[in-house]
Amino acid sequence: MRVHICAVGRLRSGPERDLLDDYLTRFDRTGRPLGLGPATVTEVEDRKGGGMAAEAGLLDRAIPKGAVTIALDERGKLLTSPDFADLLGRWRDEGRGDAAFVIGGADGIDKPLRQKADFKLSFGKMVWPHMLVRVMLSEQLYRAASILAGTPYHRE
Repeated sequence: MRVHICAVGRLRSGPERDLLDDYLTRFDRTGRPLGLGPATVTEVEDRKGGGMAAEAGLLDRAIPKGAVTIALDERGKLLTSPDFADLLGRWRDEGRGDAAFVIGGADGIDKPLRQKADFKLSFGKMVWPHMLVRVMLSEQLYRAASILAGTPYHRE
C-alpha cells in the first residue's frame, strides 16, 4: 500500500525537513517487506489567496483516485500507536492500494474535504503547527511499520 502525505505549504530545508526525510526513509525500509510504501509527500500551495476552500481543491486533486483518505484534524479520533499500526495493516490487507494522509494549512482542512475523508485522525486535543504534523505523522508511520514488523523500536 502506497502512502501519500498531501499537505499545504512547502517545508523548507532545516531540522523539520531532516526529520521528515529520515523517518520516511526508515518507513520505506521497514515497510516495503510488509507491503507498506513507498511514502511520498505532495505539497500544494494556494498562491492566489483563495483560503481554505482553494487549499482543499488543491489537496483533493493530490489524493490518488481510490485511496483511503485520512484527514489530520484535532477533532479526529485519538489512536494508540499499536491501534494505528493495526489500522494501516487492515487497510493493506483489504487490498487498498493507496492511503492519503491530508494535512491542511494554518487554518486546517476545509469542512467539505474533511467530511469527505474516510477517517479523521488526531494527534491530540492540542493544535499542532501543520509543518510539525508532517514530522509527527512520518514518525508514526515508521513506528507502525516497526510494530507490524515486530522490531523493538516501539516499547509498551
